[in-house]
Amino acid sequence: MPGPKAIEVVLSEEEQKSLEFLVRRHHTRQQIALRARIVLLAGQGQSNSAIVRELAVDLSTVQRWRKRWVQSQGIELDDLSAEDRLEDLPRPGKPPTITADQRCQIEALACEEPEGSDRPITEWTSREIADEIIKRQIVPNISGRHAARLLKRC
Repeated sequence: MPGPKAIEVVLSEEEQKSLEFLVRRHHTRQQIALRARIVLLAGQGQSNSAIVRELAVDLSTVQRWRKRWVQSQGIELDDLSAEDRLEDLPRPGKPPTITADQRCQIEALACEEPEGSDRPITEWTSREIADEIIKRQIVPNISGRHAARLLKRC
């Protein structure tokens, strides 16, 4: 018994070229390249099951990216590029409490010598840097572990 009919994807020549460019470009993230391949195959009239077999992805993935592409086609490529159309949507959850400016201040602090902050140490520890962050009022409260995670990312 066949499932529901797949959403039809009709690509303009400009969209086709943009997607092919993303697939061929060497520095495109693989996640984006895979999504571009899905949309390209859908634009060629491939069925969802054929795309699933060819790209070894889940059916829900093919359905999701067909639908998202078609929904975004009302926006010009100049306003929303093909790559931007294939990005993840924002995820739910608590928004970050440490701003980009605060992160910069924390990174700058980590580059300073601890002796300059009247600390009797030669190298920062996570606990010492957290205490100094609070002392300088960069953020009101931060654990040593969280300070270390922030600095590890950079």
